Amino acid sequence: MDELIGRLVADTGIDRTAAERAVGIILDFLAKEGPADKVQSLFAKLPGSEALMQKAASENAGGAMGGVMGAGMRMMSAGLSMGQVQSVTRTVIAYTREKAGEDAVGDVVAAIPGLAQFV
Repeated sequence: MDELIGRLVADTGIDRTAAERAVGIILDFLAKEGPADKVQSLFAKLPGSEALMQKAASENAGGAMGGVMGAGMRMMSAGLSMGQVQSVTRTVIAYTREKAGEDAVGDVVAAIPGLAQFV
């Protein structure tokens, strides 16, 4: 995940801590909203993803709003602007496509209502 975090810091101008939190939030969202078997297959191709996802899940133990909007709100609460949320999300999905393949990512995106419009 260091490669992805580095890319986010360079491309979006957010700091490393914010990038790690944002990636964790996105992964936590995918784990909660996506088909478990397909999401686990993605995580298997993204070393370090489980740790970031679990950290984000533990930080959200109180349970803020779910779904796409909830993930966006969590990232904005972590200090990202709306533009940065969109940029980070696109970068994470593009990186995941590079590592796991278009079909694997497409299956997860297609299974989560409303996600396709953001990626």
